[in-house]
Amino acid sequence: MHLFDPLTLRGVTLRNRIAVSPMCEYSSSDGFANDWHLVHLGSRAVGGAGLIIAEATGVEARGRISPHDLGLWNDEHVEMLERITKFVHNQGAVMGIQLAHAGRKASTARPWEGMHAVPVEQGGWQPVAPSAIPFADGHWVPHALTESEISDVVRAFADAAKRTLAAGMKVIELHGAHGYLIHEFLSPLTNHRTDKYGGSFENRTRFCKEVVAAVRGVWPESLPLFVRLSCTDWAMTSCWDVDQTVELARALKGMGVDLIDCSSGGAIAGVTIPLGPGYQVPFAARVRKEAGIATGAVGLITEPAQADAIVRNGEADLVLIARQLLRDPYFPLHAARALGVNVPWPVQYARSKPS
Repeated sequence: MHLFDPLTLRGVTLRNRIAVSPMCEYSSSDGFANDWHLVHLGSRAVGGAGLIIAEATGVEARGRISPHDLGLWNDEHVEMLERITKFVHNQGAVMGIQLAHAGRKASTARPWEGMHAVPVEQGGWQPVAPSAIPFADGHWVPHALTESEISDVVRAFADAAKRTLAAGMKVIELHGAHGYLIHEFLSPLTNHRTDKYGGSFENRTRFCKEVVAAVRGVWPESLPLFVRLSCTDWAMTSCWDVDQTVELARALKGMGVDLIDCSSGGAIAGVTIPLGPGYQVPFAARVRKEAGIATGAVGLITEPAQADAIVRNGEADLVLIARQLLRDPYFPLHAARALGVNVPWPVQYARSKPS
């Protein structure tokens, strides 16, 4: 098994094990995709990736990280996403999307604008969360969701999944990481509830499982479902950790989840993360081994040999690459050459393929 072996999940086969990790572009208006997204996502398909996953996409307007994020709360959002999907599929890649709800980290300005809270008069809104705890000083104090409102959010995920299918996409990833809403329910650092959604592991994982069940219920059996999890909060005590991640992954496998995308962090500000090449790969390896489910590795994976070794060593089934694919949209084609694997180039570019 190596980086350029196909990967089959349910009825979908990826041409290789390189995926474009979801990366927010902060370039939408009212949730709509546009030509920027077509070029951004389409160029990575031309560049040879096996799977293209569109950025964290709000299942409701208040679930966006910023006012400029993609959305799928409206049927009208489907048309442009369908156009992008057709282009990606015509290049031989598979199109997917990350369905998300930002929870208490919503209504935030774009990175190049300072990541501060966006006030209502500038297009912002009060975020929602499991508990009324702001992410950091200067951020919104979120509204603590009622049980009825939680049910509404679960339904919003299922409705967005239906729109994903209408757009022709073949993979859904649910964003349960980085301190966004699903992760906020999972972590005792952000979930101080005393009802059936808080306290015990079973209660804190309830919302995640309800979202998975609702999406799997409308997503065809032939199409794979991923979940991205933060495998640790990187806090010293009383946090979400890898042991709980493994236990949740086992449960999600039984609910029809096909792959766990193993990331980390994001629940709280101010923690120290030991950044380094492939620093999150051990999480993917452990979840894969102990939960018996396919995993994706992500985080400072930048070299062809490094990515190939992750797959060859059985640490993960899929390598998700972000910044390196921003630097080099054709990384998969270049990686194949570096690894001595002959892969087809787009016919329009074939005359430039090194011999």
